[in-house]
Amino acid sequence: MAVEDYELIVGLEVHAELSTKTKIFCSCPTEFGAEPNTHICPVCMALPGALPVLNEKVVEYAVKAGLATNCEIEKNSKNDRKNYFYPDLPKSYQISQFDKPLCNHGYIEIEDDNGNPKKIRILRIHIEEDAGKLNHNEFGAGSLVDLNRAGVPLIEIVSEPDFRSTGEVDRYLKKLKSILQYIDVSDCKMQEGSFRADVNVSVHKKGEPFGTRTEMKNINSFKSITRLIDYEKERQIYELEHGNTIEQETRRWDDLEGRTFSMRNKEDSQDYRYFPEPDLVAIKLSDEYIENIRKELPEMPESRKERYMNKYGLSEKDSNSITASKYLSDFFEKAGEIANDYKSVCNWLNSDIARILNEKEMEPEEIPFTAEELAEMVTLINKGTISTSIGKKVLDELFENPKSPSKIIEEKGWVQISDEGAIKEVVLKVLAENAQSVADYKAGKDRALGFLVGQAMKQTKGKANPKMLNEMFLSELNK
Repeated sequence: MAVEDYELIVGLEVHAELSTKTKIFCSCPTEFGAEPNTHICPVCMALPGALPVLNEKVVEYAVKAGLATNCEIEKNSKNDRKNYFYPDLPKSYQISQFDKPLCNHGYIEIEDDNGNPKKIRILRIHIEEDAGKLNHNEFGAGSLVDLNRAGVPLIEIVSEPDFRSTGEVDRYLKKLKSILQYIDVSDCKMQEGSFRADVNVSVHKKGEPFGTRTEMKNINSFKSITRLIDYEKERQIYELEHGNTIEQETRRWDDLEGRTFSMRNKEDSQDYRYFPEPDLVAIKLSDEYIENIRKELPEMPESRKERYMNKYGLSEKDSNSITASKYLSDFFEKAGEIANDYKSVCNWLNSDIARILNEKEMEPEEIPFTAEELAEMVTLINKGTISTSIGKKVLDELFENPKSPSKIIEEKGWVQISDEGAIKEVVLKVLAENAQSVADYKAGKDRALGFLVGQAMKQTKGKANPKMLNEMFLSELNK
């Protein structure tokens, strides 16, 4: 049977770390990157007699996420104990939510692989605490436990198994990340683990019931998620085609080797022995509370996209690119306002800046220069102080050593040549050195003009005013 006879089924469980200043059940800070075991207390260390107190901000952020993803908000919710043993879980159970999560039955709309709208259903969004972190000794001498992350608040966003391709998965995750950033409940820094996904994959022959799924946990890279789904799909089809069965299990993704490895059998809900958390009261929300949060929701990506098209004249494609990231969208608005040129700022963000970010595998949040500095560069180009080609060089410098663009061009000697006499001298020299191109232009080959201008820019190292060059060449050629 051919690969085309099988259908891919994917479901996602996304864990997003909430941007609260303190942990979910204690007052310890949530700051990333602190010295190991410095953000801990008796509560998150699970010392005897220490009792949890729910951080109200966690509930607010979870409700906000639910409203932004079209969920129904549960007015009567509760916390539960999820029992399992792991070395970095101090209590030997996790406080989570089981049968009464805060948010149910939502959806996010994406495009399928054919460009048609498709709703990815969200089963639930619930709050829970994160575990600690194991730091493994590189020589195999053991592991050290860091509990700074224990008790950091999370929301888990559980989708239905509605994905049929890696493209759909990628678009969903990027849109979900964007939504959470827009409503300011999570920074979604994947490199810091604050936005990660458990990926459930199965295959089945078309027209038959769903197959047995495998799960890969805590994947914090879009590229890795795509690669592991492709691998796991091929692996499962191979096993089925050779008469083997797929085990329901948790598998480990090895990014270097590009394959998954069996870790352990996949638990079911009964294995966790859920029961209501006795040390926390039920969560009761009023209609007024929910509506007040709904009113506070900010402008979302779709709304911004429409505004950018109508107000600034951006294309739909450009608007989609800019609004995909809240950071990039805010960056665009600030730089565009300062430079009073939204279109030029958009062009730089969607072309050269996007290219460099891709080459360096950086997120928009990691742009090393400010919106003010980009606006200054755009203004210098518009004033004729530097050319667009020099602007590209300035941009490279901004990525490597960010500082005022004016200071960069001063240090590098990149100020645009706009002196008529100096430009005429270059033009006459180029014309004398390129008699054939001159003849080609006079014979009606307009492309020859572009070649001549290019030669002049080369001789001036990109510093000549391109408008003046064009005008001067035309003047001399048409004599």
